[in-house]
Amino acid sequence: MAINPNRRTSLLLLLYDLVSVAVIFNLVSYLRGVSAEIFVWPLAAPAIVFVIAIHLIDGYGAGLDMLSLDYASLHLIASFFAALAALVLTFVFIPAGFELQSSRTAIFLSFGLLGPVTLAYRRIIYERSAAKREGRSLIFVGDRPDFEIFRDECIRMGTHKPLQHIDSSEDFKAIGPLLESIEQSRIFVEAIVFKESGRELPTTIPMRLVQLYFEGIPTYTLEIFHQLYWRKIPLYRINPIWLFQEGFKIAREPVFERIKRASDIVLSIIGLVPSAIVVGLAAVAIKLDDGGPIFFAQERIGRHKVPFRLMKLRTMHVTSIQGDPFTRQGDARITRVGRLLRTARLDELPQLWNVLRGQMSLIGPRAEWDRLVREYEREIPCYHFRHLVKPGITGWAQVNYRYGASVHDTLRKLEYDLYYIRNFSFMLDASIVLKTIHVMLLQKGR
Repeated sequence: MAINPNRRTSLLLLLYDLVSVAVIFNLVSYLRGVSAEIFVWPLAAPAIVFVIAIHLIDGYGAGLDMLSLDYASLHLIASFFAALAALVLTFVFIPAGFELQSSRTAIFLSFGLLGPVTLAYRRIIYERSAAKREGRSLIFVGDRPDFEIFRDECIRMGTHKPLQHIDSSEDFKAIGPLLESIEQSRIFVEAIVFKESGRELPTTIPMRLVQLYFEGIPTYTLEIFHQLYWRKIPLYRINPIWLFQEGFKIAREPVFERIKRASDIVLSIIGLVPSAIVVGLAAVAIKLDDGGPIFFAQERIGRHKVPFRLMKLRTMHVTSIQGDPFTRQGDARITRVGRLLRTARLDELPQLWNVLRGQMSLIGPRAEWDRLVREYEREIPCYHFRHLVKPGITGWAQVNYRYGASVHDTLRKLEYDLYYIRNFSFMLDASIVLKTIHVMLLQKGR
């Protein structure tokens, strides 16, 4: 089986990162007078935490635009937190006498160089790779309505690839030669995507797709394509039976829930201490701004559809809070102080108390207003699946999709929520934390 070009690029980036760690750490140590000898094995800890941090932001994947400002921000944030993790590992968990313990500055300077250097060659590799793949097409196998939906979703998600359509509703005899032409011109094919209902195709066609896959042409069902390229679950696949299929680890394995709850307790207690200062300063600003109440409480729906009172710093004028359930761009109801709090997402700090009480988690689907939940459950089939887990202060939908201000937006965010619930892992949670920091630093809140 031929090596997928995307996998080859991932392995190349991993190799470059490991070499960069070795070269930069040794160079900085030499220049700082820490060590005149070349060392390799002591760099295992920094290399591991750096690779994990970059992996969390998909820095070894092909789905991100590594030329964008967003990716540059994520990459440098990940490098910074890798530096902190390396310092903790080196000076807290590793016994005294370890070679890297002679200089904290050398470690921090090394990561300070490592971030920009690894970002630089990623941009070069991505640019060259994008140029090579520029003419590659996505081949969709299915009927015309499904293809049009797929085409529109590619445009919405920013997947700017030439699209070709093999219409499965036409004469099946015409499909075989088309697949043969794909095999002969594989250099021009990014991937083949087909709708899951394989019974629409004669048995020879799925077997031919399998053969093309083993010959090095990426071939995905439409659902898998959504998950790999866009990290979400397409709603056309959602039905009551789907819930009992593969996935939903967090809903099925109590051990995940216990570990997640323990993490929530520890981190919320740690977070409540410094946040008390910020909340105190915000309280003074809110009072000086309009003299109204500091906090805003609202009935939200939690896990298993149990309601609870969510606490936030008040950001709207008191007389207008119960109006439009959605916040609009340039909403006149938001106070001057409230606009600053929302932009930095500081208005959500009191929710740490909800986390400590067990009503929320640090990470999960957004806690929605009970009034809106009733509306969504009437209009969106299987919307209640998102109540399998506790709502979170931040989550996969929050960092991947803009603020929802309509039922359509809620449908889109549900795709990300279900992806999170089905693919829950602590690595995914760590990725969400890094992306949340990125969102806060770029002031993308509303």
